[in-house]
Amino acid sequence: MSLQATSVSVQVGSATLLEDVSVEVTTGRIVAVAGPNGAGKSTLLSVLAGDRAPDAGSATLEGRPLGHWTRSELALRRAVMSTDRDVAFGFSAREVALLGRLPLHGGAPDAGDRAIVEQLLEAVDAADLASRIHATLSTGERQRVSLARAVAQISDPAGREREGARYLLLDEPTSSLDPAHQLAAMDLLRRTAAAGNGVLMVVHDLHLAAAHADHLLLLRAGRVVAAGRPADVLRADLLAAAFGVPMRVITHPSLGYPLVVADPRAGASAPPMADGD
Repeated sequence: MSLQATSVSVQVGSATLLEDVSVEVTTGRIVAVAGPNGAGKSTLLSVLAGDRAPDAGSATLEGRPLGHWTRSELALRRAVMSTDRDVAFGFSAREVALLGRLPLHGGAPDAGDRAIVEQLLEAVDAADLASRIHATLSTGERQRVSLARAVAQISDPAGREREGARYLLLDEPTSSLDPAHQLAAMDLLRRTAAAGNGVLMVVHDLHLAAAHADHLLLLRAGRVVAAGRPADVLRADLLAAAFGVPMRVITHPSLGYPLVVADPRAGASAPPMADGD
């Protein structure tokens, strides 16, 4: 079972946002998508979410084109955490997180729905924020609540039957988090995948991708530079090709995964990118 983009291309006017990009999100695994600004990362996520139809290629959920699923069907099978985390109304953090359960309860949450949300707020260290008005939270606090909301959408309380695999799509889920909360978020994502879900995350932090992803897709200007195990993709030559600056890659002395830094002596500016990210 998988959520899959195959040879996907997206064109907006004269700009090519994606060209011949393929990726598969399978249950039990975390896929990371990385690349510079304008690489097409968020565009690819929107295609996999069913929010944007590709101009070429196909996007399917368990072999069925995403365009053939209704919005309500998709809401039961995939959750999306975007970079827009503002809430227009005066909801509490708990109420925002509970919105993730809306496709399942239809407006009448039960004790199981509420229990899931409380557990997830605890998991992202936001239990003490639950009664706060969402708009009063810091950027990082809102990000943690948004993560709880997204995971809540694909979580099953005890006694509720699961219909098919579910998928979690996240656009920069840790961008505003401090190191401790980054680790807590990644632990939650790993547990979410281990529970039988597929996870795809757009990231700028290559260390998080190296340490936690099972598969890494590296993009530049809408095209695939490399794809595979993070240890195989995070190479100095491939990273320089993607980001336009020399990179140094060393192996973590005890954990064994790659550590990446831009060479501070390079002094080079990256070539212009395509529109979109």
